[in-house]
Amino acid sequence: MTGLQAAVLGFVQGLTEFLPVSSSGHLVLGQYLFGLREAALFFDISVHMGTLAAVILYFRKDTLALAAGAIRLTRYGGQAIRKRGGMGAALSGDDAARTAAMILAGSLPTALIGLALHRYADTLFASTTITGVCLILTAGILGATWRRRAASSDAPAPDAETGKTGAASLRISLPAALLIGVVQGLAVFPGISRSGATIAAGLFLGLSRDAAARFSFLLSIPAIAGAQVLGLADAGNIHLDSACLTGPLVAAVTGYAALVLLVYMVKKGRLHYFAPYCLAAGIFALSL
Repeated sequence: MTGLQAAVLGFVQGLTEFLPVSSSGHLVLGQYLFGLREAALFFDISVHMGTLAAVILYFRKDTLALAAGAIRLTRYGGQAIRKRGGMGAALSGDDAARTAAMILAGSLPTALIGLALHRYADTLFASTTITGVCLILTAGILGATWRRRAASSDAPAPDAETGKTGAASLRISLPAALLIGVVQGLAVFPGISRSGATIAAGLFLGLSRDAAARFSFLLSIPAIAGAQVLGLADAGNIHLDSACLTGPLVAAVTGYAALVLLVYMVKKGRLHYFAPYCLAAGIFALSL
């Protein structure tokens, strides 16, 4: 893989990881068009690490609050075991710890589905037909969100102590977190947009636009990290070259810009604007 190809694929990964058009589907198409039938596994892992860095940087205040909340969550768990109860009451007064618990809950079905389908990854990513069908399905999901009218809760609620919005003010039920986690797990199919499907699921479940977008991206952090750890286990001997440095850097910069754009679009209720593109990309994939 040349440096130019790595930069182009990194750009594609960064742009499409967060825009609701399926990064996996576009990487399949990009590798196909470049004639890279079996792109290096470690390159794929490295560009995903670039987009992981982008989402952590964009939501840096949230991720710090959730990390602290996760630490408190373990303490609450220990107290609940010793006292045989009381964790629910503790979480009700600690929004960051509660959000961390919901992200953990949503990550469980994602992990189970990902592990179950991991053995079929090579088959899935080798098929432009599967990619095309899934891109068209993504178009349908995104198109359906246009009927979702703005609710009074679509303005993010401020935190009681700081007056600012963030992880500490995010509220989501356990059933909603689990269902969104299932949807995220199904995004292992190339062509299913992880961000588009999970944000749409949140909207359909009654979350505000801000909450749906925020939970989707925060939930992506353990999912992306876990998938890359699993990929490293299969990578065998790792060979670093310029492509594995160029690709992630371009992906990180482009991914951050894509996050800025998508969060704006979601808050304005324009997620469905991406549906025609996904439909066209799906038809193109089926024609290959």
